[in-house]
Amino acid sequence: MPSIGYVSPQTMHFSQPLALQSGATLQDYTLMYETYGTLNDDKSNAVLVCHALNASHHVAGEYEGKPKSTGWWDNMVGPGKPLDTDKFFVIGINNLGSCFGSTGPMHTNPATGKPYGAAFPVVTVEDWVASQALLADRLGIQQFAAVMGGSLGGMQALAWSIMYPDRLRHCVVIASTPKLSAQNIAFNDVARQAILSDPDYHGGDFYEHGVVPRNGLRVARMVGHITYLSDDDMAEKFGRKLRDVSQNGDGNYKFGFGVDFEIESYLRYQGDKFSEYFDANTYLLITKALDYFDPARAHGGDLAKTLAGTKAKFLLASFTTDWRFSPARSQEIVQALVRNRRPVTYAEIDAPHGHDAFLLEDPRYMNLVRAYYEQVWKELGAPAQAAPASSNKEYA
Repeated sequence: MPSIGYVSPQTMHFSQPLALQSGATLQDYTLMYETYGTLNDDKSNAVLVCHALNASHHVAGEYEGKPKSTGWWDNMVGPGKPLDTDKFFVIGINNLGSCFGSTGPMHTNPATGKPYGAAFPVVTVEDWVASQALLADRLGIQQFAAVMGGSLGGMQALAWSIMYPDRLRHCVVIASTPKLSAQNIAFNDVARQAILSDPDYHGGDFYEHGVVPRNGLRVARMVGHITYLSDDDMAEKFGRKLRDVSQNGDGNYKFGFGVDFEIESYLRYQGDKFSEYFDANTYLLITKALDYFDPARAHGGDLAKTLAGTKAKFLLASFTTDWRFSPARSQEIVQALVRNRRPVTYAEIDAPHGHDAFLLEDPRYMNLVRAYYEQVWKELGAPAQAAPASSNKEYA
């Protein structure tokens, strides 16, 4: 499949204060973003891709001179790919509080001249969406052809449909949820406690000490990564295979607390790699944003009332072995949309890879998204008055 080639990030600075849901205000901030494809004359072919926890604005392509810098959804976005950049102008924006370019805990707090650290305000999914809308304003994009995301990115797409119903024609929500379960919140808190209890965390001001709370980040990533995989996928990849046998080669266990099993080795590798590039304060902020997301809370928990004002058409997809954001959670959104007679297409894909399936190359999944965007493209090329929502509804 053709690649989008080399890409370059851009930055956009905002000097107007951004009021956050917590009551705090960001007085001055910068957003990092990338664009792919060409914006048409009437700016109607723009698609916003929202990122998940440890991803960023770098959705597709590579950076010149960095051969291992492929974008996190490069299999989805590019020329001839399901989200085809020969047709659509795709935008990826790094969320506030991240460690990949947008203003976050690692950046200088203008009030103190030191890194924000733990003083960086708590941000929510809704805060991210509000800042994304401001960037779209600057680009002259008043309505997106679609807003799309997987996992935490799907939460942002859903929030777009609620907060700015006139600013997107389609909402694409992959492997996501209208709110976290108690179990999910619990996993997030265990991961946060691993960071907060690391002696090198220094209350969030570890930058000034020249250290990184690596042990906490390692454990946090290991906990999180377990939830992204299915039991079947782990069994197939690793099973109970031993990484090494005892020194005498008799195939016995080492009978110690080191790395005996392949799955242990894999998780430690993932934790080590994560601790090299991710910021501890960012991890705390993003997992809290996940926990706080619950748009139906303002409507007494009634998701149908929450989605009553939406105007977009929806595509939702879930994966059978995703126990982190199970199909039942996507179905909650679908049923709430159906109650509001919103046009919605839903697919539950039988895939063995757990939550990570939304990042992988399942042909049924890719063909679903491709077919959906082909329909979005047809709408752009031959606009017609929409039929009543009830006749447009698709629910499979």
